[in-house]
Amino acid sequence: MTDHKESIAYISRGADEIIQEEELLKKLEKGKPLRVKTGFDPTAPDLHLGHTVLINKMRHFQELGHHVMFLIGDFTGLIGDPSGKNATRKPLTKDEIAANAETYRKQVFKILDPDLTEVCFNSTWGEALGSAGMIKLASRYTVARMLERDDFKKRYAGNQPISIHEFLYPLMQGYDSVAMKADVELGGTDQKFNLLVGRELQKEEGQEPQVILTMPILEGLDGANKMSKSLDNYIGIEESPDEMFGKLMSISDILMWRYFELLSFKSMQDIEKYKVSVKDGANPRDIKFDLAEEIIARFHSQEAADAAKENFIQRFRHGAVPEDMPEIELQSVDGSLGLAQILKQAGLTASTSEAFRMITQGAVKIDAEKVSDKDIDLSAGSTAVVQVGKRKFARISVK
Repeated sequence: MTDHKESIAYISRGADEIIQEEELLKKLEKGKPLRVKTGFDPTAPDLHLGHTVLINKMRHFQELGHHVMFLIGDFTGLIGDPSGKNATRKPLTKDEIAANAETYRKQVFKILDPDLTEVCFNSTWGEALGSAGMIKLASRYTVARMLERDDFKKRYAGNQPISIHEFLYPLMQGYDSVAMKADVELGGTDQKFNLLVGRELQKEEGQEPQVILTMPILEGLDGANKMSKSLDNYIGIEESPDEMFGKLMSISDILMWRYFELLSFKSMQDIEKYKVSVKDGANPRDIKFDLAEEIIARFHSQEAADAAKENFIQRFRHGAVPEDMPEIELQSVDGSLGLAQILKQAGLTASTSEAFRMITQGAVKIDAEKVSDKDIDLSAGSTAVVQVGKRKFARISVK
């Protein structure tokens, strides 16, 4: 792919914003491989599919022949990224960061080509700054500028504490771009402020400012919140094939397209063909099979993906799930709908009291999994097969 506008179209797939696109075109026209930076603080021992949205975009740049730099924030991890947080984040210890960083190295190479990837650690230049260098760096931004950040602004207005060290985080992330001489930096939409700091610090250092490419935040299994381990709505890339397959099959038919765009390596033309086939009557479940197989083959193997698919089908067969079950749309209340209300409104039980009784007795299943929590609900945008007893089934979509 040599046409620069075609390259930008490929790079732009799924992106939220490019700052500035005309600058990116000029950089490409120079004919040199771009230095493309993406940073991750090793705050947890494993990655989930939400993290891979950025790593997938790094792969796009790699396929176009650019120099990809995977930055492990072993220094910034000591500070703790305040982006999107309503409270001060607890910094990790050096031992925790070192252990997590090692697992990150192994996991990202399931997507990136290790021979074409430079792995960097920002402690290399962060620790070399020393106290004098850190003071000089801190002098480049005012408190007023920092409070322009949405999360800081909200915390300040709400009388929530902001620690001084948190102001250092965007400065250090920006300094990373200076040290790495980045041409492009990738980040989530919640990182925009930090990415812009990098542009400004590069200008001050006499460098050509980096282009910023932001990617949307991937929704988790609930279809509403950011994929997060703390919210238990995540799919870990180290999870077993069966677990990953079941979770991917549980996402709503609407969310499936979002996952295709941000997680699949299929072309947008192929994805559009899928959409047309659904409009023509194809079962979205069969297309979701293809998505789940692709993801699991990437992180495990094709054999593991085939086996997970067969195991998933067998579980449904043994549960005697009919192919021609009724499909029912229900309206959510404040973004979700309780299971007891779902059972009553779908006609699977005569009343909510009967629904509670059936749940307590273990007679209710969601996607072939028995549930016993009377307070469980389904989020707006989710779709699930709900079973009561041995013979009552419905495919429920909550709007």
